[in-house]
Amino acid sequence: MKPLRFTVATLVLFASAPALAQALTAAETQAIDTLVTNTLAQTGVPSASVAVVRDGKLVFAKAWGKQSPDIAPARADVPYQIASVSKQFTAAALLLLEDQGKLTLDDPVARYIPGITQGDQITLRQLLSHTSGLQDYWPQDYSFAAMEHPVTPQQIVDRWAKKPLDFPPGTQWQYSNTGYVVAGMVVEKVAGMTLLDFLKQNIFTKLDMHPINQDLAIGKGYPIGYHRYALGPLRPEKPAAAGWLYAAGELAMTASDLAKWNIARINRSLLSPDDWQAQETPVRLSDGKDTGYGLGVSIGEKNGHLYIEHSGEAVGFLSENIVFPKDKAAVTVFVNSDFSNAFATIAQGIVATAFPAIAAAAPAADETAKTAQARAIYDQLVHGSLDRAALTENANYYFTPQALADYKTSLAALGEPIAFAPRGGPKLRGGFVYRGYLVTYRDRKVSVSTYAEPGENGRYEQFLVAPIS
Repeated sequence: MKPLRFTVATLVLFASAPALAQALTAAETQAIDTLVTNTLAQTGVPSASVAVVRDGKLVFAKAWGKQSPDIAPARADVPYQIASVSKQFTAAALLLLEDQGKLTLDDPVARYIPGITQGDQITLRQLLSHTSGLQDYWPQDYSFAAMEHPVTPQQIVDRWAKKPLDFPPGTQWQYSNTGYVVAGMVVEKVAGMTLLDFLKQNIFTKLDMHPINQDLAIGKGYPIGYHRYALGPLRPEKPAAAGWLYAAGELAMTASDLAKWNIARINRSLLSPDDWQAQETPVRLSDGKDTGYGLGVSIGEKNGHLYIEHSGEAVGFLSENIVFPKDKAAVTVFVNSDFSNAFATIAQGIVATAFPAIAAAAPAADETAKTAQARAIYDQLVHGSLDRAALTENANYYFTPQALADYKTSLAALGEPIAFAPRGGPKLRGGFVYRGYLVTYRDRKVSVSTYAEPGENGRYEQFLVAPIS
């Protein structure tokens, strides 16, 4: 449910305008087909579904691989769970309600939802821009124990939104799914209908989009989400119980449906130009710092090209959606796995193919001590042992005997790593500190994604290993 591990800073490539005014050539189509096919084979990701917008038009949509045993061959009209890519729709709902004169984004949360910590100081805008200070209820890249049981938005609020804030509202940026649950509750209270019904009435029907609640996108006719423990065998992932994604990531749709929304963004249609601009304007903190995040979307610029982006992670699914509004271009990639960087690799490769470009990676921070700690845990997993005192309750829940066996079997077979290095700098998330690592072997590389409690001896909330292409 989060844009994590493989951020836009490491994957976005930027288009050159002269290439945009034409459909994909046969060579470009073949290059994309080869890219996706090879990436799926290299990572073990079962399937991918892609849509490409060029010159403001949908010019390519295709699916590859195994979506589920009863869907063969793969079809582009099959909806995938898009998780946090849904956030921009929740934000759009509040913008529309503001247009209708029913609220303003600078209203305090307490006006609509009682009992939230410092709700009289948190604004709706801060919910949408991740600057509220509300602790994130799902920072992990796996489902934790409570997610085996259905939940209501109010139960999420009662457990996470009534804790002390992680910081005073407006002073920091920290991704918070909790804030979006509260935002969804506000939409429903003000609109007098469910969030999904409001979106259908005001957005989806008008754009001929057909999303559904991702809790219902399970079973025959839908993709199965998959997981791997390290480089172990592919295993169907047990979906989260109903209610856990809600307004923070409740939608399932086809890549082509999301492309219709991207085209509306490019054309400044459906929503007013002011609403599009509000969503795409980076929110600033109280000290004036640019967060790089607007209302449900990340915003950036490279070599003069504006991009609007968001990724998403559900249980067994990853997604990436990048729009270049001024270049009238967009790339959407869905996969039915919650491991590996395949979705980012495919997005990067498509943009490189369809829109010739360059990309730059951010330098890694000096993380010598923390890297050594992470390497020690990694080595334990290679040997099938684990210092459980170094893990939180949720991390210990994740590392079942099956998980440990898969980690040991798959990682030990790789031999001794040539290098174990940080992948970017630390980031605060949900009360934890995220750090990523790249592990290099003689003939392949794997990624490590961690969350740990703050402080020198903080326990690990997450320690995941995944293949990369």
